[in-house]
Amino acid sequence: MEHVEVSPEDIPDPRVEWRQKLREMPVQVLTLVPQRHLESAMPSGYEQGQDGRGLREMHVSFTYTLIRDPDNRMAPGNLVEMDDDMRRSLEEASAHPRPDWLVEMTEQMRFPQLWEAVRTTWHRDPSEEASLAAVLVQHANHVLRNTFRIERGLEGVAGGLPPAPDIRERAVQRPISLMVDGLELDGAFIDTDPHIYAIGTELPTGGIVTVVVPRDELPLITLELETVPR
Repeated sequence: MEHVEVSPEDIPDPRVEWRQKLREMPVQVLTLVPQRHLESAMPSGYEQGQDGRGLREMHVSFTYTLIRDPDNRMAPGNLVEMDDDMRRSLEEASAHPRPDWLVEMTEQMRFPQLWEAVRTTWHRDPSEEASLAAVLVQHANHVLRNTFRIERGLEGVAGGLPPAPDIRERAVQRPISLMVDGLELDGAFIDTDPHIYAIGTELPTGGIVTVVVPRDELPLITLELETVPR
């Protein structure tokens, strides 16, 4: 078998494909406005559903790299705690030629991530599950189940206590406003969970945008959104 060596420059950047997928969304896609403590907004969640009539629903999510102290990027307080396996993986990756995009994505592993913090959701047909309250609750629970598993007793030892329950729609509160492309839109929010804060609004073009961020990081984040160019 012939061995073909691939140059780092020949390895495709997956972000190009992710950006192309954004064009499939029937409505505008939102992201947080540029700000001091956030970097590298990346499409990280992409799902769609279809039926006999075509595209039925779709959502796109963005993940952000959090830099708590931008003036001292490599300060200990900016970095995540790493186990030996993660540290070894970073060291091994640095020992081999890599394309620039992979170097960037690998380095981001050193910092906390706001995982799927912003999600734009579109449903073709009105329904209970397509309401702002339902979409906001679904996004909030999605983040909690995937990033606060130990804290909520979903894995590891939790002192024999049952896992923390999912958020329900009764936790959704109104009124509140959310800035989107410079416009103040009426929205809804969840401010009762110890781990996350969530806010969302219906978009003038159709669809819903929701934001779910860790409560501890909330003071560093400006909850203002803008449309992603496509």
